[in-house]
Amino acid sequence: MKHFAVIVAGGSGSRMGGDIAKQFLNLGDKPVLVHTIEKFLSLSFPVEIILVLPAAYKEYWKEYCFKNRLTFRHTLVSGGITRFHSVKNALKHVPEGALVAVHDGVRPFVTREFIEQLYELASESGAVIPVLEPTDSMRIMKEDSSVIVKREEYRMVQTPQVFQSDLLLRAYEQAYSPVFTDDASVVEGMGVKIHLTQGKVLNIKITKPEDLLLAGAILSVS
Repeated sequence: MKHFAVIVAGGSGSRMGGDIAKQFLNLGDKPVLVHTIEKFLSLSFPVEIILVLPAAYKEYWKEYCFKNRLTFRHTLVSGGITRFHSVKNALKHVPEGALVAVHDGVRPFVTREFIEQLYELASESGAVIPVLEPTDSMRIMKEDSSVIVKREEYRMVQTPQVFQSDLLLRAYEQAYSPVFTDDASVVEGMGVKIHLTQGKVLNIKITKPEDLLLAGAILSVS
């Protein structure tokens, strides 16, 4: 069975500020996105990478690869107006009868072992996502007030989310809905059960300046 990885890096990075999208900010001696891609290239089996970028950054990426002699094979596609549309663009390059992981380009600390574990779980269950239990107290907002909730009833969702491609391709035939915040929610839109597995605390998503500081600290001890 073939393995595919859709790496979604189609955001503009507005929450990060600055002149460059967050996925291209340096973490150590290379961009965040390159760290992420290298984790998939390190797998013990071949994986076909589909990279989703903002259209305005495609030439930037090509020039970066040329200057830094990055010659790994990958398919480059343009991001859409939402994450749903970005992933849908990428899935045009994924066949049936495969396993496909969808991963945030700004989660550079996912490990090879964890990725391989998720592929294996998806081959058995069809759809698997990593989650973490919240450690802070949580409240739900109700107009101008808030109410405490039971945090043990909630989970924080990570990527990569891994699916049998037949399932994911069928799910993305649905019309877009604002409730589709990730791939699992799209698959659930067909009434399919999503299987949860324990996520990793260090599998952080870099979206704000302080996240980049934390990432630098993690990199220095890894």
